Amino acid sequence: MGRIAQGTKVLAEGGYEKIFRQTFETVPEEQLQNSFACYLSTSAGPVMGVLYVSTAKLAYCSDSPLSYQNGSKTEWSYYKVVIPLHQLKAINPSTSRVNPSEKYIQVSSVDSHEFWFMGFLNYESAVKYLQEALQQHSLQSV
Repeated sequence: MGRIAQGTKVLAEGGYEKIFRQTFETVPEEQLQNSFACYLSTSAGPVMGVLYVSTAKLAYCSDSPLSYQNGSKTEWSYYKVVIPLHQLKAINPSTSRVNPSEKYIQVSSVDSHEFWFMGFLNYESAVKYLQEALQQHSLQSV
């Protein structure tokens, strides 16, 4: 799904807040703070989707379902990642040495999982917002 089609889907389904609440388990007091169209780097290649930042978690969902084999059957499922804010360890901006226009954001969790996001429309804004979310939660848990 291209970005224009994704924007149309967001409008048709009632906005990012509604999509976020339908896609992920949330608690009533949880608030969506921001969302970023981007790609998640996977072993099968980059997957287009949306990274959501709420008052409780970072959550990513692919725009389209991906196929996988389940025995002899082909199944389809959306690619999702959920990291509660208290599980966040670091948000690290990174730039390709070979191609400086390729910029990534590495998200690390306390259990040593790493996720690489890329292709942000506004990279600097995404880095700033994600780092602030990590900082805010770190301050609240002290």
